[in-house]
Amino acid sequence: MKADVYTESGNKSKTQITLNKDIFGILTSNHDLIKHAYVAHQTNKRTNIAKTKTRGMVSGGGKKPWSQKGTGQARFGSSRNPIWRSGGIAFGPTGNENYSHNITPGLKRRALIHALSMAATDKKVMVIETFKGGDGRVATTDKLLKNLKITGFCLMIVSEHDELVRRATKNLANTKVTRADYLNVCDVIDADSIVVTKNSLDILDKWLLKDKKVKEA
Repeated sequence: MKADVYTESGNKSKTQITLNKDIFGILTSNHDLIKHAYVAHQTNKRTNIAKTKTRGMVSGGGKKPWSQKGTGQARFGSSRNPIWRSGGIAFGPTGNENYSHNITPGLKRRALIHALSMAATDKKVMVIETFKGGDGRVATTDKLLKNLKITGFCLMIVSEHDELVRRATKNLANTKVTRADYLNVCDVIDADSIVVTKNSLDILDKWLLKDKKVKEA
């Protein structure tokens, strides 16, 4: 699959690059696998902070509200009963729930390959020669994205995410920068445009095709 190459200023280069068909050229996407990886990534970073008090944790309620018999009302032993107002919560979250999903590293890589192939099929992937943050100014990166005619959420994949790159992109709305070896399915699926550097393509080849190279060996 051929792709146009752009300079760091956003101008179209005269050369083209061939994207690895094993990463960007999968014709039949495994949507179930992509969904599994997407949900797993979201749930595994979830912070479990929800916690409610049971009737044993709510203050008060030490005295029986009324006598057991003779009042004509239903019997109650405590005003902290879950069916009373300001009582404890029955079957609420305790803070010990486990929301994580298990997914193997191999499945993560396969899901990422299918997600990148979908993005390439939809013409979302653009290749630039390099991106080093220039002088660290946001205006320079903003000009680059405008020259590339990028709208919506943009994912930039770089080989090194240093201080200059961080400063050059930190205040850009709808733009995220990530290292190639830190790429995840969620960012790829959510992105409207993906800008990847040439060096990052080599990193993706070594990382995502690790299983294939082991089998061939």
